[in-house]
Amino acid sequence: MAIDIIWIRDAAALARHCTEWRRLPFVALDTEFMRVDTFYPKAGLVQVGDGERAFVIDPLLIGDWTPFAELLEDRAVLKVLHACSEDLEVFQRLTGALPQPLLDTQLAAGYLGIGYSMGYSRLVQAVLGIELPKDETRSDWLQRPLTEMQVRYAAEDVQHLAELYVALESRLTEPKRAWVLEDGAEMVANLRREVLPDELYREAKLGWKLTRNQLAVLRVLYAWRETEARLRDQPRNRILREHSLWPLARFQPDNLVSLARIDDMHPRTVRQDGNTLLNLIREAAATPPESWPEALPDPLPPEAAPLLKQLRAIGQAEAERLGMAPELMLRKKHLEALLKSGFPNGPYSLPDGLRGWRRELMGQALLDALA
Repeated sequence: MAIDIIWIRDAAALARHCTEWRRLPFVALDTEFMRVDTFYPKAGLVQVGDGERAFVIDPLLIGDWTPFAELLEDRAVLKVLHACSEDLEVFQRLTGALPQPLLDTQLAAGYLGIGYSMGYSRLVQAVLGIELPKDETRSDWLQRPLTEMQVRYAAEDVQHLAELYVALESRLTEPKRAWVLEDGAEMVANLRREVLPDELYREAKLGWKLTRNQLAVLRVLYAWRETEARLRDQPRNRILREHSLWPLARFQPDNLVSLARIDDMHPRTVRQDGNTLLNLIREAAATPPESWPEALPDPLPPEAAPLLKQLRAIGQAEAERLGMAPELMLRKKHLEALLKSGFPNGPYSLPDGLRGWRRELMGQALLDALA
């Protein structure tokens, strides 16, 4: 069926439409962006669906995003997106605002037991019985003029998203709807709560194997990479590859030849930033022990596996009872944090990450299983 596409190419038209959208109960939102050689996503299009029409905003022509930011933050209008973590970054970068309240249709599908982490095309096919074309997903969205196919693809995406929401909404019970919105609010809060560059080393996979002195070096390298990636607007791995960070902290090379021999070290990095890296490593290694980070916790030992399985079974039984995707119930990292709080002999305490309805529903059962 033909789709009604309305272009928005200037700030005055955007402001006018934002006033109209703020009278609606919900809007469907989508973005097309490029992020191949940059740290930040570059918006190519922003699409809005009201259930009847598809609006296509050209961000290359809009100077003032204030009315759109106000729409995003208007709590009277529900914002509907799909698998939206990167879209959220686009909105934050473009407008300084994030959508609230937010309903993610990928999450809603999980809560309804349709499937976990389903791609958009598969979900549209499963719920609406519509086959979407796949040929524009790798498009260059910053080129102008855009092709007719690109525009139709972008407009249809947001049109079907509105239809998808209407179909899913009618199946969500009141508690499940509240849970989907709670998870949406948590996504937004996580993006707002930006991790400090100095804290990033904690996520290093084998960080627990390093001494405190080596962790002091790792901390500085992670922080430097993050700061440089933002400043240069380049992907983190373009600045310094992930797999080089741990061996750099472990072996602490003191010349360019040994630096070049580090695992996965790109020759370009040695040329561009080799001396900087050697200085960072030398200075961090020489800091006094009282300024070194605390050792990172060991991973759970193999003998914790049966307990982990037992805890996961509680989530699976609850998911079955509620007709939900079991992966949504209890996240592995929260269960591991719970076990780490008291393994092997207890007492255990519920981690901060396990909050809201999950804590109310299963918190006590998890603690009882461990007791």
